[in-house]
Amino acid sequence: MGENEDVTVVLQDSKATYVLSNVAEVVERILTFVPTKSLLRIASVCRLWRNCARRVLRTQQQLDWVSACGPSNPKNHALCNMLAEEVEKVFLLPKTVLALVDCEAFNGQAYCYRQNKPKMRRHSLDPFEEVNQFFPKGCDIMGVVAPGIVLTPTGSHSSIPQEHQEGEAGFAIMFPSIEGVNIKPFHFCEKSFSPTALKEAGLVDNPELRVVLLFVYEPCQTGAARFLSQILEPLAKSKALVAGGLVDSYFSPRRHCCFQGQYGVAGLALSGPKVQGASVLLDQDITSPKAAEATIGRLKAAKIPERNTIGFMFACLGRGENFYKDQANVEAEAFHKVFPNTPLFGLFGNGEIGCDRIVKEDYTLCDSDTDGMQHEYTTVMTLVHIG
Repeated sequence: MGENEDVTVVLQDSKATYVLSNVAEVVERILTFVPTKSLLRIASVCRLWRNCARRVLRTQQQLDWVSACGPSNPKNHALCNMLAEEVEKVFLLPKTVLALVDCEAFNGQAYCYRQNKPKMRRHSLDPFEEVNQFFPKGCDIMGVVAPGIVLTPTGSHSSIPQEHQEGEAGFAIMFPSIEGVNIKPFHFCEKSFSPTALKEAGLVDNPELRVVLLFVYEPCQTGAARFLSQILEPLAKSKALVAGGLVDSYFSPRRHCCFQGQYGVAGLALSGPKVQGASVLLDQDITSPKAAEATIGRLKAAKIPERNTIGFMFACLGRGENFYKDQANVEAEAFHKVFPNTPLFGLFGNGEIGCDRIVKEDYTLCDSDTDGMQHEYTTVMTLVHIG
């Protein structure tokens, strides 16, 4: 009886081996349940598995994110600790990453001069390497450091987003390669800026440009305001949605053209027929949760699809809990009420960039005044869809 059982097990193993070595449909179905990082390792087993893994990777078109908040160990930021755990579990191959972290706790050049507060010092990798180590080679990483962070907890699109004006917080949004969508990082300082550089970044003479996420660092330096106006002028005249804020610093890509403390602009240009966007401005007259919800509700007029859509909130440091008479998380929760299945991310900064604008495949509705794109004590609430 024992011998018969052994023979049965051998036969079953032989059948399983045959199927896993020869039947592509079965192998491909199994690989859809494997996280991408493990999938890349599996692809080296044999030619069949490699081909199946490639086909599975091409189907992974859903963006994902990792976020973190709260105290962490003395060596790493909370976001880096979370990335070490969660990147192993994602089901996409990141092509572009947008990472935002708070300036109070992130190391390197993120530690700056802000209000002369004592900063927590760390003794680990520099900021670029600290984040870059978690992503594949060739992945474009845009890393920004801001006074405050808005994030949706890792794991669910329907989680209530959180506003973190103080304390350790950060997020990394991972965009896969998607047909019909081109996401291109850019960086300009006084030395590298020129009309040619704008064109190479896809910010001018680009009929497919749909959305520009813009971050101005060291904005208080002499000449920074004029420099920003030079960049916003052609963008305001375009059909693209422009949104962003004034931040403390940025750490990726590395700067080679300018020195520490010099002002500049970094961001992402999103082009392609599958990109859509819409934004509304919550100005100083919006002072109650009900008014905030009503203003954000105007974004519904854009009729942007829910899948692969993400919200961005660029708010002034003067708003938030103090602005709403000690009511916390007002604008983030208002967004969640209107768009309960759309994750929200963003920052609290020293100024906001944006306007009321809807960008669809066949039309654009916008306020195109250059001066009308720079604000104080406001919030720019944005939806971005990438196909």
